[in-house]
Amino acid sequence: MTSVSAAGRRESIDALAATLMVFLTFSWGLNGVAAKLTYTGYSPIFLALVRSLIGGFLVFLWCRWRRISLFERDGTLWAGIFAGTLFAVEFMLIFVGLEYTSVARSVLLINTMPFWTLIAGHFFFGERISLRKLVGLLLAFGGLVLIFSDKLSVPGPDALIGDLMNLAAGIAWAATIVVIRKSSLVRASAEKLLLYQLAVAVALAAVALPFFGPPIRDANMVATGALLFQSIYIVAFTYALWFWLVQRYPSAGLASFTFLTPVFGVLLGGIILGEPLGFTIFLALMLIVGGLMLVNRAPKKPVSIGQ
Repeated sequence: MTSVSAAGRRESIDALAATLMVFLTFSWGLNGVAAKLTYTGYSPIFLALVRSLIGGFLVFLWCRWRRISLFERDGTLWAGIFAGTLFAVEFMLIFVGLEYTSVARSVLLINTMPFWTLIAGHFFFGERISLRKLVGLLLAFGGLVLIFSDKLSVPGPDALIGDLMNLAAGIAWAATIVVIRKSSLVRASAEKLLLYQLAVAVALAAVALPFFGPPIRDANMVATGALLFQSIYIVAFTYALWFWLVQRYPSAGLASFTFLTPVFGVLLGGIILGEPLGFTIFLALMLIVGGLMLVNRAPKKPVSIGQ
């Protein structure tokens, strides 16, 4: 039976949280497939712009409904703009990079984020890398080597460009986390933090839009549906559900489910888009997932003996 604290927080992951996390990671794995489908009708930068604009508006309405304060002076403005810039760069790298590489390779490279965060924690926060986490790092980098050496799942001659952009996106994601932890943003609500990032993403995508060709290519129903799926469902709904879980369950327990996102991303890319999935990409998946599980696993608590 799951115990509940006086503040309403659960002390462990129950069946509801586990089910919702599988649902969320499946949705996030599907996100790359939706982006690929959007490109038949819209440019990647237009996707970044509209996705952030619609998602941000819906999150703003959520905050108004929940009466979450957003505009008080709390010293987070400049840190919020900095974190938002990193967030915007991350997603523009992802969306542009997906034009060159496959969803499977993209989702694996982006989800190296926990390992860059672990390395940053060692240098910026004095968090010692344990032997278990070091093994996780080595597994992850082994998976990276396999991805870049795998020629059978390469979708085209320019795949390396997309691969490097998605790897850089994972690093930008980790850098965003470092900025949040090292700044006044650590005291901001999750909703305000998300709106900082979405607002800056809208501004930077609007500036970049004229440099990436026509924003509208062929506004077909599939592309428009995939665009709305990301804007309304992924950005607004799944992020709001994630915040709800974070407020009620231990973050370490929730983080242990993150390994499912690259699993779903790789499999859905193959099933829906027909991407080539050779032995090497599955071996890379196993190495990165194994590394994620080792890095995110909470340390065992010592068993206390009754006095």
